[in-house]
Amino acid sequence: MPFRDECGVFGICRQTEASRQTYLGLYALQHRGQEAAGICSGDDQGLHLHKAQGYVADVFTEAVLDALPGDAAIGHTRYSTTGGNVASAAHPFLIHGRFGQVALCHNGNLTNTGELRDRLIAEGHTFTSPSDSEVLLALINRAQADTLEDAVVAALREAKGAYSLLILTDDALIAARDPHGFRPLAMGHMGETHAFSSETCAFDLVGASYDRDVVPGEMVVVSRKTGEIRSRFPLPKVQPKPCVFEHIYFARPDSLVYGQSVMVARREMGRRLALRHPVEADLIVPVPDSGVSAALGYSEQSGIPFDFGIIRNHYVGRTFIEPKQNIRSFGVKVKLNPVRHLLAGKRVVLVDDSIVRGTTSKKIVQMVREAGASEVHMRIACPPTTHSCFYGIDTPKRQHLIASYMPLAEITAFVEADTLGYLSLEDLEGCMGDDGTGFCYACFTGDYPVAPGG
Repeated sequence: MPFRDECGVFGICRQTEASRQTYLGLYALQHRGQEAAGICSGDDQGLHLHKAQGYVADVFTEAVLDALPGDAAIGHTRYSTTGGNVASAAHPFLIHGRFGQVALCHNGNLTNTGELRDRLIAEGHTFTSPSDSEVLLALINRAQADTLEDAVVAALREAKGAYSLLILTDDALIAARDPHGFRPLAMGHMGETHAFSSETCAFDLVGASYDRDVVPGEMVVVSRKTGEIRSRFPLPKVQPKPCVFEHIYFARPDSLVYGQSVMVARREMGRRLALRHPVEADLIVPVPDSGVSAALGYSEQSGIPFDFGIIRNHYVGRTFIEPKQNIRSFGVKVKLNPVRHLLAGKRVVLVDDSIVRGTTSKKIVQMVREAGASEVHMRIACPPTTHSCFYGIDTPKRQHLIASYMPLAEITAFVEADTLGYLSLEDLEGCMGDDGTGFCYACFTGDYPVAPGG
């Protein structure tokens, strides 16, 4: 089982039901964060904010959406990176400052948050949360600039790391992406309406057409009054390094991310995995849900039948009450359950997107064996994860990543698989149509485009 999700952002401008459209957009992005959600809308009376911990459908009721009027809105569904899971760190953030009302939401993680926060506190600024996104708003409000747009540019020039931002003001909706383009941000439209989203699956739900991505280092300004779109590139140009884990795990298979189909990429990962690590077996079984597309590709390439030998309970919330009596591997069992008649007596290939600590993989292998499988072979649709991410993904500290301290044979023994095979970095690059320079592979290589400390 893989990394924890990051965050999703959605924004819309020149749409009479902006907050409801944003609600739908966030609903489509719920997989990117389940801890908190928020929407800030804007009308002639100003900006209106509602945010809380919980799922999108729980945070927003009809009455809440009625209290978010206007023709523009930005929204956020959150998994905590910087700031932890506390109510005060929910997005968007809204201030009444030098440039009027400004709301901001953010997908990513700044690497120089500590340095910026310390400086701002020394200058007299008071923070209401531990979030790095609030640091960005403080930089905007205190920038030596005559206009809000120039203040945003000044703030972005100080920020280091990963950010895909949506900013709502009395006059405009602003979208910006860091120079490396670590996190995705797509642009779309429906008629006179302009929309932005972390993934295109949200456009599909609201009926918007995908136009293009916000380019790494670009700032797009949409006038709420006229709909005019202006584009600026105010930051030094660097080699883009979008996160490859979007295609491995985070994004929904029905999305385009960085303009590429997630489903197509994952199936190709499975095909190459089958070529790299063939095995005689009776059944290909995905670890649901993130292993499904790669497992289909493995099955297509190998000719071994595919079936859903493990079923996932999609209705498990953020918390559940565990039985007082200790039940072995209960945390996995409440989410995953084997289909015994499919697995009994079979040589099974389990396909998953990644191995992080290894403990969950071990429990899944044990579950499949207990269901009667005669052999269990694990195939992982990415290279060994050996380094932590500092750009908006909640990865464990490096010493907790099993591939950082165990060789392949020891990991195989630990997870109790008969064999274990990872996709090679070369094969992953081939799946992405990359020569090795176009994506961030830091979690596999330790080659960080931006120093972890800023």
